Formats: sequence, structure tokens, C-alpha cells
Amino acid sequence: MRPEKSNIVKDLKDQLDASPFLLVADYTGLKVDQFAVLRTRLDAVGAECHVVKNTMLRIAATELGLPDMSASLAGQTAIVTGEQDICATAKVIKVFAAEFKKLSVKVGILDNTLLTAEQVQAMADLPPLPVLQSQLLGLLNMPASQLVRTLNEPGASLARVLKAKVDAGGGAA
Repeated sequence: MRPEKSNIVKDLKDQLDASPFLLVADYTGLKVDQFAVLRTRLDAVGAECHVVKNTMLRIAATELGLPDMSASLAGQTAIVTGEQDICATAKVIKVFAAEFKKLSVKVGILDNTLLTAEQVQAMADLPPLPVLQSQLLGLLNMPASQLVRTLNEPGASLARVLKAKVDAGGGAA
């Protein structure tokens, strides 16, 4: 392999290794200004989009030990990587694809697992990470709050009975 290509593969490997996820998309028909809009939107969620040659991506993925995605590497290919949340990135791509009707996700990789386009779409439909975290915290707090209510109930019941007795005039104030 020529030194220029070796450097490209090395840079691509560094980029893929630094990212917890990879989305491979077909950008056929996308204009330069539309691509700039996509990059701006992805930058807002901590992701990047780069156009790559299929052969370079195949070589870099093989050298990193990523799952085989060579069946999806045809046509014009762009990769999306990031340092944060794959769900937010997938949501940006979904909204962009619906708006411009030019971009489609071919395949994705998350934690060394191959994702289909439908699985990436399902991730785009998930709520944002802070909402999921608050829902999880609510679920974790629920047993503790139920325990406190259960422990309080005998005392509260006694207080209600005494209050009813006082209200009925049968007891001292």
C-alpha cells in the first residue's frame, strides 16, 4: 500500500478507535450546502461526519477487529462518529433524512456489535439521555419511597382514628 493510503487508513483507524460508535450512511445526491448543514447539526451533539472510500474503511475496520460490514459498503459512503450519545446522533440523522430525503443509514456499530438500519432508527426514537437517566433514577427511588410510606402507615392510621374520635366528641381535645 502506498504511504499516502497508509496514512489515510491510520487516521481513519484513530478516528474509529476514539469513538464508541460508528454509523455508515449513503449520501448519494446530497449537495455540499446540505452536507454542511448536516455537519453543523452533528457538531451540536458531539459527532462528526466524514466521506471515506469504501476500501479504506474496510481495511481500517478489519485492522481494528470491527464486525464485517463489507456487504453494506457500496456506493457513496460517509461515516458518522462521536464521543457522546449515539441516540442523539441517530436522532439528528433521522430528522435530517426526513427533511432532505437524501441520506440513509446503511449500518452501524456500537460496542463492537453490528446494528442494522432499523436498529439505528429505533435508537433515534429513544428519549434523550438525561430523560432516560431521570426515569431510571425514578425507578430506583420507587422502592425506597414505598418502604417509607409502608412504615409510616400504622402511625398515620392511629392518628386518623384518634382524630375521628375527637371529631365525634368522644375524646378529650
